[in-house]
Amino acid sequence: LEGSVSGLEIYTSQPQSIAGLREIIAADLASGLKAFDWLERNSTFINALRVERNVMFLILTLIILVAAFNIISSMIMLVRSKNADIAVLRTMGASGGSVMRVFLMTGSSIGLVGTAAGTILGLLFCWKIGSIQGLIENVSGAELFAAEIYFLSTLPAKVDPGEVGLVIAMALGLSFVASLYPAWRAAKIAPAEALRYE
Repeated sequence: LEGSVSGLEIYTSQPQSIAGLREIIAADLASGLKAFDWLERNSTFINALRVERNVMFLILTLIILVAAFNIISSMIMLVRSKNADIAVLRTMGASGGSVMRVFLMTGSSIGLVGTAAGTILGLLFCWKIGSIQGLIENVSGAELFAAEIYFLSTLPAKVDPGEVGLVIAMALGLSFVASLYPAWRAAKIAPAEALRYE
């Protein structure tokens, strides 16, 4: 537009809370003028990231489910191998509830150690993601995160405490639930049947 401004670009120190600032600016604009922010400009890319984030959460959930099934199978094998020992404990006066608690604690402790190790490794990976990206690019000789494809110069990583807490709670909950059936099986072992052929 000759002799007048056609656009005004405003920068903010808080780009994540842009919606409130855009509304303030839009309220002061004359009719025929429009305010739009970086989220609207990059809406396709933001939606793609949102979909990718949801898919990654689904993949992570499936990985945790596989780990829970591994806990179930290893606990069932442990109960099978300890049949005679459980039967001896039962004949000495141990209740079914106490046997169940022992196996619940065993399965839950496996889940606790695995969750703690996974959380620490995941947070370390997020903290050093730039170094890891550089190392992989140097070793492979290929650009891992091309800026012309992803429109970003570096691989972004933001740790959301709420999401980390949700994944930790889900992992601990599933490991506890995975321990229930083997513990119940251990508590239901009949001492006479288990010791018949010993």
